[in-house]
Amino acid sequence: MKNKGLYVVLFLLFALEIVLNICILFFPKLKLEGEAYQKVPVFEKHSFEGATVERFGKKIKGKIIEKSNVNFNKIGKYKIQYIYKYGIIPIQKTRTIKVVDEESPILTLKGEQEIILCPNAQYEEEGFTARDNYDGDITDKVKVTKRENQIFYTVKDSSKNKTQIVRTLKREDTEKPKITLKGKYTLYLNLNQTYHEEGYAVEDNCSQNLTDKVEITGNIDTSKVGVYKKKYTVKDESGNEDTVERTIIVRNPTKNSTCVGKAGVIYLTFDDGPNAMYTPVILDVLKKYNVKATFFVTMAGPDAFIKREHEEGHTVALHTASHNYKMVYSSVDGYFADLEKVQERVNKIIGIKPTIVRFPGGSSNTVSRNYSNGIMSILSYEVEKRGFIYHDWNISSGDAGGTTSPKGVYTNVISQLSKNCSNVILMHDIKKHTSLALEDIIQYGLKNGYIFEAITKETEPVHQTINN
Repeated sequence: MKNKGLYVVLFLLFALEIVLNICILFFPKLKLEGEAYQKVPVFEKHSFEGATVERFGKKIKGKIIEKSNVNFNKIGKYKIQYIYKYGIIPIQKTRTIKVVDEESPILTLKGEQEIILCPNAQYEEEGFTARDNYDGDITDKVKVTKRENQIFYTVKDSSKNKTQIVRTLKREDTEKPKITLKGKYTLYLNLNQTYHEEGYAVEDNCSQNLTDKVEITGNIDTSKVGVYKKKYTVKDESGNEDTVERTIIVRNPTKNSTCVGKAGVIYLTFDDGPNAMYTPVILDVLKKYNVKATFFVTMAGPDAFIKREHEEGHTVALHTASHNYKMVYSSVDGYFADLEKVQERVNKIIGIKPTIVRFPGGSSNTVSRNYSNGIMSILSYEVEKRGFIYHDWNISSGDAGGTTSPKGVYTNVISQLSKNCSNVILMHDIKKHTSLALEDIIQYGLKNGYIFEAITKETEPVHQTINN
């Protein structure tokens, strides 16, 4: 009897399984659209394909409930459940969503990626920053390692995404040292006067203590009148070389300080220009006779005439930007601020920064006393210390004073010409009577055996007596 009851139970279970299988055949099926497992980038909102209901292989209409706990702003695994109720029986499908961070951090170096260093210098870290799309600022996670002349910067975010940048250290020295002479770059000595070396200093970006390595060449014979050169040369440890020169002019002390230079040479010099009306007239006359002159320019007039002066072989020199005595002579800084302004103008026009200058009113002017006592004594030294050369004149045409006619300008000039020294003539290319007198002056000079030259760095300057 017991076995008979067991058989009945087994039969019933078997029958129930058959019934259930038959029922399942008639049950609808829930099918996912797309993959059941999907990865999506963090912070990127995404729409999924959903699910459909099928019966006997055909889609049927039905309401599908979707339940999701996906947080697109947080890394992790999430579920999306799709539920369809067949009567009271729920049919479910689950999709797994993994929100991931697969984006590498951004690593930024401060400074250049290739650094040029002196051969023996130590690199001082300029810094870096690291930022991740998910973790935010992760600068403190950057690992720095050095291998010979390379520095490796490596950072990983919390998802193990990695970024690496290499900074290269290039060890070379291509910058030459700089020698600065103490004292004057152009020095005047009387016959038999002893020359004393005023010294020099050396600066270099890599090497130290190069002053002792300066080589000085050039002989000076103070027993003979002449122009002598002292050459100062230094090399740094990488072989970069710098050279500067000091010019020593030995002259006869019995001669007047304004009677110097090449005997019988005429230096035509023009101040205060350029001038739109008269400078081109003067340039035309100079061109006609192939005579070179020197123009001490200001901020006045068109740039085109300064360009023409340079292109036609004349010397473009510096006078003043403002010609305002108070502004120029109140202080050393005021003078050089004015001078540098006109120097920059010329540089923009012809690409050269002239170092030949003429003081407004000349070095002998006394008007400067009204603004700074002793300023001319200081400036006459300071301009040469800073690499400039100043020139006065020993013949005045009078064109800026009482002389207002071409004949008067002509007479003033030719009556003062000398074959015993150089003739530096002060004129102004802003004056009509000067432009009209110029051709006669040139004709007289050529007829009487004078030579015309422009002032250069090698020209011995005429210096007047300083009165302040």
